[in-house]
Amino acid sequence: MVPAFEPVRSGGARRGPLRALRRALGRGRRTPAVLVALTVAALAATSAGSGSGAAPPGPTVTPRARPPAAVRMVSAPVRIADAETVRLLRPGDRVDVIAAPNSPMGGAGQAHVVATGARVAEVPRSGETRSDGGALVVLSVPRSTAAALAGAGVTSQLAVTLC
Repeated sequence: MVPAFEPVRSGGARRGPLRALRRALGRGRRTPAVLVALTVAALAATSAGSGSGAAPPGPTVTPRARPPAAVRMVSAPVRIADAETVRLLRPGDRVDVIAAPNSPMGGAGQAHVVATGARVAEVPRSGETRSDGGALVVLSVPRSTAAALAGAGVTSQLAVTLC
């Protein structure tokens, strides 16, 4: 047995509160129609806000005055103490640079990381090493890191580790 249904009318989706509002405005009943429209808008606004049982509004996003400035990268030539290690490097590799202080006493200072994640820009060609076994590598780093590398290169022996 099939239950009784109301007849289906086509175009029912187009008939809604807006159509009723238009008809009311067309018949000269502007004041009630405007009041109904304002009431619906007010109810919609308050239900979207913080009402009873409603979720609190999302976090307020404050626009920044300016986007953060891009860090300018510079080329920093770095003398690495072990040329054999440098042969393992290729342009585009990421390395950490470690400084081990030169000390005639042997253990006066501790090794420390001078640069992390520096990009290798250039490596020496075969046979371009110093007589003392060191090799020059060009790294792409922020300007402040380049200054730290230059200072560490004067007082320490530099080594690299691949990231």
